[in-house]
Amino acid sequence: MHGWIAYVGTVLIPAEAFWDLDLYRWWMWQGLHQGVWPVLDGDWVYPAGAVVPMLLPALVDAVGTQPYALAWSVLITLLDAAAVVVLLRFAGRPARDCVVRGEVVPPARDPAVGAWWWLAFVLLLGPVAVGRLDAVVAPVVVVALAVALRHPAAASALLTSGAWVKVAPGALLLPLVLVLRRPSRDLVLPAAAVCVVVAGVVAASGGLAHLTSFLTEQGERGLQVESVAATPFVLAGLLGGIGGEPVRVVLNQEITTWEIAGPGTTAVAGALGLALPVALAAVTGLLAWVRLRAGDRLDTAGFLARGALLVAVTLILANKVGSPQFVGWLAGPVAVGLARPGAGGARSWRAPAALVLVIAVLTQIVFPLAYDGVTLQHAGPSLVLVLRNVLLVALVVLVARDLVRAGRAGSRATGPGERRLSAPAA
Repeated sequence: MHGWIAYVGTVLIPAEAFWDLDLYRWWMWQGLHQGVWPVLDGDWVYPAGAVVPMLLPALVDAVGTQPYALAWSVLITLLDAAAVVVLLRFAGRPARDCVVRGEVVPPARDPAVGAWWWLAFVLLLGPVAVGRLDAVVAPVVVVALAVALRHPAAASALLTSGAWVKVAPGALLLPLVLVLRRPSRDLVLPAAAVCVVVAGVVAASGGLAHLTSFLTEQGERGLQVESVAATPFVLAGLLGGIGGEPVRVVLNQEITTWEIAGPGTTAVAGALGLALPVALAAVTGLLAWVRLRAGDRLDTAGFLARGALLVAVTLILANKVGSPQFVGWLAGPVAVGLARPGAGGARSWRAPAALVLVIAVLTQIVFPLAYDGVTLQHAGPSLVLVLRNVLLVALVVLVARDLVRAGRAGSRATGPGERRLSAPAA
């Protein structure tokens, strides 16, 4: 499967599918041959840790586009293979028993289901599941969530390391902290240790002034055409504009992204800067409510996976950057949820798992297969994009509903007259 995607990205449509890889290669060529490194010698759009995965294929060949892309594909294949091994080995181990209708039952699991689902997801998402930086952190998230219940400190260190490559994995610490009895020891200290190491290496290399530049580098960008918030404007563009004013898809030359431009788009892009932290705060509140309401009867495995999925889809929905590779953030929680589904069994994951697969294949149709049609505002590709975005909204509603039901079920299980079980440490 990885071989097919590598063939598509390096032979069939390299310019469309693996364009970002040539940018990574160019950055690393500058470092290796001119001594000018991202972060160390100037502000950069990515966190400092992103240099590591970009550099490894460059050690094979930093000059040729195709050799670099092939080396990158091998790197992602090895990372994904390692994650599958961990998923099969650790997600299948018993963690804690769950409570259903007041009775203690062992959580049903079949880790192979999660592994097969994840491989299907990568295939359906296509080239962006391999040929983007997010492909590096996807297996890291799978490993972290698979081992989180037995080795929370390792999971914290992995998610923090992933955040120093691409920010999103760091947000998955939110559901993890809520299930730990000793969060300072098992989450805060490992995360802080990783941050100290990264900051120390960057400082020793002379780049401390640029360490946090990734937080501000994209602040002035507009509303990307693929973003969920751009959906009404995409439809308005098909219908002739807003109030007589046209709605167009334009290229942002500085960062080479396609953005939607028309009445209100600048205001929406600005509002999303505030909407994202507010949305994450709301998700944190919901997760805390579920955790407190369920008490000692919390279905920990199901809560952790669903909580991570809710955080991931929220990061996509409330983001003005709608890059197609962001859909890869959904894979880890679903794969681990299927492998260790908690009290509800794998059946309780059927709806979100199927929905995410449909979202993946629609995303591949949008990019790279029909992206020219999206940028030219053709009806067919644009409507596929709209459908994909509507399904993302449906997904967040579905996952939030499942979490609310879990909180209510846990509350009923600990009602008057029932014996509360003491929950072992995660």
